[in-house]
Amino acid sequence: MIEEGKPLFLQIAESVEDAIVDGSLREEDQAPSTNELAAFHRINPATAAKGVNMLVDKGVLYKRRGVGMFVAPGAREALRNERRSAFADRFVEPLLAEARRLGLGPDDIARLIADRAAGALNEGDTK
Repeated sequence: MIEEGKPLFLQIAESVEDAIVDGSLREEDQAPSTNELAAFHRINPATAAKGVNMLVDKGVLYKRRGVGMFVAPGAREALRNERRSAFADRFVEPLLAEARRLGLGPDDIARLIADRAAGALNEGDTK
């Protein structure tokens, strides 16, 4: 799980976000404690706390005094929206820029994507 070159606290925050986005941590569920995260990832609890606090600052988690951290209402949808926007910036914008250079229109792009997706689905059937 540990990626070289990426701060550990960001990786911790992303792993909790992933659990929220994929539904394994639902709204109002208790999030793993900083000690649990630190033990699981074999890191300093202060580093885990930094990642968790980042999610509190974003409004993804909230603290119940004396109980722990919980997934905030609306967190999943907020994270999905954030990731959709990042996906568009990282993948769609460059795709559109290259499509413009090649003279491809929206229908051409949609057809290319549909053809590739159908091919990928068919490959999955044979495995």
